[in-house]
Order: sequence, then C-alpha cells, then structure tokens
Amino acid sequence: MTTPVRKLPGRVPGWAKALGALVLVLVVLFAGLRLSVVPGLKDLFGTETQDRSGPALLKSVQDISRYEAASGNFQVVVDLEKDAKLLPDAIRGTRTLYVGAGTVDAYVDLGKVGEDDVTVNGDRTSATLRLPHAALGEPALDPERSYAVSKQRGLLDRLGDLFSDNPNGEQAVQKLAARHIGDAAKDSELKARAEGNTTAMLKGLLHSLGFEEVRVTYGS
Repeated sequence: MTTPVRKLPGRVPGWAKALGALVLVLVVLFAGLRLSVVPGLKDLFGTETQDRSGPALLKSVQDISRYEAASGNFQVVVDLEKDAKLLPDAIRGTRTLYVGAGTVDAYVDLGKVGEDDVTVNGDRTSATLRLPHAALGEPALDPERSYAVSKQRGLLDRLGDLFSDNPNGEQAVQKLAARHIGDAAKDSELKARAEGNTTAMLKGLLHSLGFEEVRVTYGS
C-alpha cells in the first residue's frame, strides 16, 4: 500500500500577518469602547491609581525683592490642528480644542533701587523715590480650570497612542495657551495697575513714618 503524501501548509504571507494584527487591534479598541459603556463592567475592569512618588527635594533658595503689585486672570481657547500631507484627516492628523486659564503677575523689583534713587530732605518730611518700571512674570496655567474640550485624531495617531509613553499629551496646547495668555497680559493695563498699586503702598508706608510729601516716579 502506498500512503498519500500530505502537503505541508504554506507560509503565511507577511501582508496577512499585518492584516491580522490590525484586525486584532481594532477588536481590542472596539471591546474597550463597549466595556466603557456597559454598566458595571467599567468598574470591574477599571484601573487603580497609586501615588508612589518620592518626597520633594529642596534644590535651592533664592531671595526675592519683588513687590507683587497686581495679578491678572486670563482665559483663552486654543484650537490646534496638525495635518499630514497627502493623507486625509481620518487617517493621519490631530485637532485639539483646549481651554486654558491662568494668571500673570505684575511686579516692581525693589532690589534694583539704589541710593541715588531715593532722596530725602533735611527734616525728613519729603521723599522722592525713583523705581524701575513694572514687569510681568511668567504665565502660570491653572490645572483646575484648564481642560481639553475635544480631541480628534486619525486612525494612525490613535494606534500610535497605544505604544506611546505619553498618550493624549497636551503639552503643545498648554504651551500655546501660556503664550497667548502672556501676549494678552502685555496688551493689558496690568503693568500700569502694578505701578499705581506700588505707588499707593509706598506713600501709605512713608506717610505712616512721618513723611508729609512723597513723590514716586518710574524709569528704566
């Protein structure tokens, strides 16, 4: 008797493996969306957050001679879109709508006042002070009041987020929001308000020390 020879299964082509991997990823994504909308299953397969951070270390101490004279609250809506050439947005591209809220402080650096900038008459009833102009600090975003309204990402960007160390990162829109807030502070009356508040503070302080006439000027 002769035994028929069985044909060995052929190798699976590379494109079939890639297609199978893509289908598997899409199934996992779809299953995750389904689990997130089914009551009870979200808590069952939910994640637990644990803070394992170490203690904060003091790196340096710096003396500050600034008088924080005014603070402005700002809000900006950032619409940041990134497109890829020759590819539709559904395949490659992102668009993020972000509301950024933060503050900018205006200050007068009293540490720059020298001896020649302060003039007092003989009987100590009149004083003239020359101060540097007010300056603006760096914009500080408030994480409690800043948030992403919507995020639109193409298929390739969604797949890339699965293997990224920082999925759905908002660093770009946060930097853009801080820049717009800083520009708005420059166009506002924040520095003028700071100089006015500093003048009122110094006049009140020197009047309480017995000075009858106090003059405050600003220059570079």
